[in-house]
Amino acid sequence: MSKLALSYSGYVCAPYLHNHRSVELKETWINSKNIEELFFVTGTFSTESKPYFSDSTNHYILAKFKDSEQISKDLAVHNQEKTSFMFSIKDDLFQREVQGNTNFVSVYYLEYGDDGEDLQEIANILLKREKVEIAGLGNMTTFCLNASKFTFPYSENIVVIEVASEKSHQSVKKYCDQTRRDINRKGLTMTNLMSLSILDQLK
Repeated sequence: MSKLALSYSGYVCAPYLHNHRSVELKETWINSKNIEELFFVTGTFSTESKPYFSDSTNHYILAKFKDSEQISKDLAVHNQEKTSFMFSIKDDLFQREVQGNTNFVSVYYLEYGDDGEDLQEIANILLKREKVEIAGLGNMTTFCLNASKFTFPYSENIVVIEVASEKSHQSVKKYCDQTRRDINRKGLTMTNLMSLSILDQLK
């Protein structure tokens, strides 16, 4: 039982480098029952997070998974020179139906521990933004063949949101930036880690 308790659903973002390992990983995930959805995305890192992930690339495959333990095994087999990110969602803040298709996933981090009242405040602000369909709180694990120079200090306080919109990625990014500013105005320090623009759905 304890083994099951340690596994979470969530998101995984692996670099797509057009090499054998990338292609093999993509095929593995297309055929995996553990993967609910699979996307080809462009990743943009914030100026705050770039120093920690200087090996970032432009294109990633983004998957929604059911079992984080299986993803850890997949990434151990298909580990690459560029960092892969696994976001295990421990608390679903909310999920709801919104108009339009998911076209953007934004990942943030909180610069301090999760205070219940603060999280409720964040959830309330996100609920008011009608294009946000899913919001979750969790942690981040990274996989890379090369050790990072700096340890990212906020891995335990990750917020992931999914946005559905028919508008351009640029427009949705502005929408997410405004949402983050609304939260920060309340005195809650939420910083953008990466923005993922969905280019194509693979599964």
